[in-house]
Amino acid sequence: MDSNTPVDTSDLYRDITGFAHDTPAWLQTVAEVWTELGLLLFGVLFTVAWWRARRGDPRALAISVLAPLGTAFAYVVSELFKSVVDEDRPCRAVAGAAASLVECPPVGDWSFPSNHSTIAGAAAVALLLARRSLAWLTLPMAVLMAFSRVFVGVHYPHDVAVGLLLGALVAFLVVRIGARPGARVVGAMRGSSTGAVRWFAGPGDDAVRGAAPGGYAAAPPQPGPYQDERTR
Repeated sequence: MDSNTPVDTSDLYRDITGFAHDTPAWLQTVAEVWTELGLLLFGVLFTVAWWRARRGDPRALAISVLAPLGTAFAYVVSELFKSVVDEDRPCRAVAGAAASLVECPPVGDWSFPSNHSTIAGAAAVALLLARRSLAWLTLPMAVLMAFSRVFVGVHYPHDVAVGLLLGALVAFLVVRIGARPGARVVGAMRGSSTGAVRWFAGPGDDAVRGAAPGGYAAAPPQPGPYQDERTR
C-alpha cells in the first residue's frame, strides 16, 4: 500500500475487486460505462433543472445555475487535494488485489480523493437543492458512481467516500451562499434589454401567473348580459 494513503482500506479494496471479477461480463461492462455515463446524465439533469426554473422565481433559477457551478468548484477543490496527498492508485499499489477492470491511470494521476465521486456528490446535492423531487434519483446515482470507481479497480473505498462528502459539502455551501445574490442577478437579467440574456433568465413566475393553462395570456373577465347592476 502507498505510504501516502491516509486510511488503510486495502483489504476492502481487495474484497470489492475480487467480487467484481466474479460478476457476469455484462455487469462489468455496465460498471465501466457507468463511471462516465453518470457524468453525462448529471449534465442532462442540470439542463432540465435550469429550463424548468426559467419560469420560477429568481431564487429558483439562481440555484439551478449555481448547481453546475458548485459542482465544477468541487472538482477544483478535489484536484487541489490530489496535489497535496499524492496517493498512488490502488491498482498499482495494493499487492494481491485482482487486476483492475479498466486501465490503471498513469503515475501522477493521483487517487485521493476520487474526482468522479466528488463530482457525483456535488451534483446530487446541488440538484437536490434545485429540485427536491430529484433526490430519489440523484442520490442513488452518486453512490453507484462512487462504488463503480472501486468496482473497476481505480480507487480505494476511502477515496470515493471522501469524494462524495467533499463534493456534497462544497456544492451545498456554494448554492446556499450564492442563492441570495444570485437571485438579484437573475432579477436584473430578466429586466435586461438584451434578448439572449432575457431568454436565458426566462420569463419568471409573473408570466406564469398571467398565463392561461394553454400558455396564452389570460383575458380579463367580460361583463355578462345578466350582470348585477352594482358590479357594472
